[in-house]
Amino acid sequence: RLRSYREVSANSMNSIKATQRANERELQLGLSGDSSWHNKYAHSCWIYAGGFDYALTEGDIIAVFSQFGEITDLHLVRDDKSGRSKGFCFLSYEDQRSTVLAVDNMNGAQLLGRTIRVDHKDEYRPPQKKKPKDGEEEQPQEPSPPKVDIASA
Repeated sequence: RLRSYREVSANSMNSIKATQRANERELQLGLSGDSSWHNKYAHSCWIYAGGFDYALTEGDIIAVFSQFGEITDLHLVRDDKSGRSKGFCFLSYEDQRSTVLAVDNMNGAQLLGRTIRVDHKDEYRPPQKKKPKDGEEEQPQEPSPPKVDIASA
C-alpha cells in the first residue's frame, strides 16, 4: 500500500515531536551522559537526515551539518534511474558526540521552508556498487553525482 504525502508527513512530525519530548524530559530531569536516550547509540557515528528539498546537493548538506563536527562520510540517497535526490541522506561524524549535537539541534529545524527530521542511525552500512546479474553485461549509466567520502578528500 502506498502511503499518501499527508500520512508520511504526519509520521515524520510525530517522530520529530517524540524526539523533542524526550530531549525536554531529559532537561527537566537533569539527565545526561549514560542516562541519556542518546547513549543507546553511543557505538554509532551515523545519523539519518531527511525531508530535504530535492535540489540540495552533498555540498549543501555538508555546509549545514559540519557545524556540529567533522563529517567523514555522506550518502545522499538518489533514484537509480534519474540520479535525482530522494530528499534524505545518511552521514557519519568523526566523533559520536557530534551526532548528539546534530540530532538535538537539527531535528525539526526548517531548511529551505521544509521541516527536516534528523535521528541517530543504528548499524548503517553504506551501499556497495551494484554488480550486474549473471549473464548480463554492465550497462553504461548516466554519471550520477559521486558518493562523497570526506575522509579521503
